[in-house]
Amino acid sequence: MQKLLFHEIHQKSRLSVKEVNEALKEFDLYSAQWSILFCIKQFGSMTQKEIWQYLNVEAPTITRTVARLEESGWVERKEGADKRERIVFLSDRAKNTVPKIEKRILEVEERLLSLLSEGEQAQLIELLKKIGNAAEYEKDGSND
Repeated sequence: MQKLLFHEIHQKSRLSVKEVNEALKEFDLYSAQWSILFCIKQFGSMTQKEIWQYLNVEAPTITRTVARLEESGWVERKEGADKRERIVFLSDRAKNTVPKIEKRILEVEERLLSLLSEGEQAQLIELLKKIGNAAEYEKDGSND
């Protein structure tokens, strides 16, 4: 059962990324870039370290992706308190366009979840959070 569960999670994750990438084409974005924009929109300006820690992605990957987002005008970066620290925030272009992107992503989400009731959708979210919490618990060494 366990092997089937993680196979299903992986396959559905790949499907959702593919669908989101398709929806993001009109904005010249990919899902990894959208994850960063969404993160900053949700939490406000963040350091690159805070972004990679939240998204569970390697630091060099975030650095490259943020640089691409900056080059294309989606984000801006400024030095933090520490000269090595870079604070990332949404550009005016992003602030104006993110609501349109969110609308497209919501359409994809609604289509992918259309066979689930609202209760099942809420349950799915809670179960996925539980899996994430268990992983964080182990990573932090809190299980000693």
